[in-house]
Amino acid sequence: MILEDAMALQPTWVGIWLNFLLAGAFVAPFLLLIWKSSRKAGIVTLLSSVIAAFCVQYIFNAIGYVKLLGLPHLVLWIPTVVFLTAQQSRGDMTIWPRRHIWLIMTVICISLAFDIVDVVRWVLGERVPLV
Repeated sequence: MILEDAMALQPTWVGIWLNFLLAGAFVAPFLLLIWKSSRKAGIVTLLSSVIAAFCVQYIFNAIGYVKLLGLPHLVLWIPTVVFLTAQQSRGDMTIWPRRHIWLIMTVICISLAFDIVDVVRWVLGERVPLV
């Protein structure tokens, strides 16, 4: 089974959430490349999201569809959110890139809330594959 098949077996709301996550963490950062003041934020967000995706795939290949899949998000997106917070408060940042950064941070932070719970549950012993 591949990761996409495992995700498709989850409840409908998980699939809907994963589409929002894809839009917020992988598509929306491309919009930040439009404005010069937000290009660095866009590049950093895209890089952290792509690296996290590769790491999630690696963990899935190694141990399956388990709650530990949220760990790469924690390691990469927490520093990304800190960076984005600093970037959006810069004086040269206009309102539209700032709004996009807030949208991206909102989606990432919601994902981080799920990921924190999942990783803690995995650390505490809940290691049964989800599918």
